[in-house]
Amino acid sequence: MRIAVVGISGAVGQEFLKVLAERNFPADELILFGSSRSAGTTYNFKGKTITVKELKHNDDFKGIDIALTSAGASISKEFASDITKYGAIMIDNSSAFRMDDDVPLIVPEVNPLDCKNRPRNIIANPNCSTIIMVVALKPIQDLSPIKRIHVSTYQAASGAGAAAMQELENQVKQVIGNNPVKVDKFKYQLAFNLIPQIDVFLDNDYTKEEMKMHNETRKIMHSDMMVSATTVRVPVYRAHSEVVWTETEKELSIDAVRTAMQNAEGLVVEDDPKTSKYPMPLFVADQDPVFVGRLRKDISNPKGLTFWCVGDQIKKGAALNAVQIAEYMIKNKLL
Repeated sequence: MRIAVVGISGAVGQEFLKVLAERNFPADELILFGSSRSAGTTYNFKGKTITVKELKHNDDFKGIDIALTSAGASISKEFASDITKYGAIMIDNSSAFRMDDDVPLIVPEVNPLDCKNRPRNIIANPNCSTIIMVVALKPIQDLSPIKRIHVSTYQAASGAGAAAMQELENQVKQVIGNNPVKVDKFKYQLAFNLIPQIDVFLDNDYTKEEMKMHNETRKIMHSDMMVSATTVRVPVYRAHSEVVWTETEKELSIDAVRTAMQNAEGLVVEDDPKTSKYPMPLFVADQDPVFVGRLRKDISNPKGLTFWCVGDQIKKGAALNAVQIAEYMIKNKLL
């Protein structure tokens, strides 16, 4: 089993290495690819030193079984044919192919069977905020089809990359030290602030990130449910939080939903108002599951449910989800 990681120097690339090691992924050989700036640098994986190769238009992917890619949409589009032409499965973390009809968009806890239909040998990893939400939605959808979703996200700096996380740290120090605050990765200062814009605004005044949640959720869940999102960047390092309101076709009891969530794969329920028990990004960081709390009936609609969910953006929202797809492919002999 020969596995490639493309975009090794980024936050998700680094998380790929960590997750592959944590899960003892069955890789006989690991090949690392990066830009010309990264080429020649070395990383340690399971006691072995691996030198990064420069990503080029050549035959370097011949004999590779799975390529985990996270180098940005433009790089994914440019190199997709090089990666897949000899039969490698490209599991791509960018937005390049997510809404293509001939590319499955996969969250293993939700729609793993879609992996079987991949005519281009490309599988897309969804947007991080979408992944976290649909893992929590799946047990509800199994009880009764969801008609409508409203979601507000509180997204960590990590969603904009490692440099954005560093910028948040630097800004906190600058504010505390009463020094000028430098802004580069975000529209405005993020430290001690909230920014109600992630990605660019579209013609409908929703942002691109908000429309990703609308479109990707419907594709993953094979549903025409309506999804309206407001995405907000918050001064948190690496775990995204979301408030989700759902309307189902039939009225559901909270006990039934809680039991379904407790039995769901990849989901942990932390929900006890009496003891102020609920998930928070500080404690969910670096955890594998999605955590759910504040589960309650919506007082404005008898068929409405409201809950709060939190997931690590770099892990389940990116690297772990991709590795879980690869594990599913191997387990079910889909290579």
